[in-house]
Amino acid sequence: MIDPNGKQLGIMSREEALRLAAEYELDLVEVSPKSVPPVCRIMDYGKFRYQQAKKIQEAKKKQSYVQIKEVKVRPKTEDHDLQIKIRQMREFLSKGLKVKVSLMFRGREISHPELAQRVISKIIDGVQDVGQVDMEPRLEGRFMTMVVSPRSG
Repeated sequence: MIDPNGKQLGIMSREEALRLAAEYELDLVEVSPKSVPPVCRIMDYGKFRYQQAKKIQEAKKKQSYVQIKEVKVRPKTEDHDLQIKIRQMREFLSKGLKVKVSLMFRGREISHPELAQRVISKIIDGVQDVGQVDMEPRLEGRFMTMVVSPRSG
């Protein structure tokens, strides 16, 4: 048993602890239920919950959230369309966003990975001054994916 000032009061019965909490006009809160005997504390439970919520809110403020934009292409995407996609990627990277490039295969296109590799290399060449490859191109089912992040500095 711990009193509101943090002083240990020792082991006592539940009724005695509740009577003591009522004297302080505070709540009896079980702090560590798994220990033997369980540890209880006399405190203002509403104030305790408010402080816990504040701590969680403060931790969320310090968290950084990285947004990932996705650009989809195909092995047979024409050069002009590819240049538009590269321009979009450059814009995202200049704003500090990561970009996921998804190259989708349809039908028998998957039997020609050299076409996909050519498209991927054009994309890498187009964004290499503003971005760097985070995750190398990887084949996952009918998709070849890679992640490009903004170049630091």
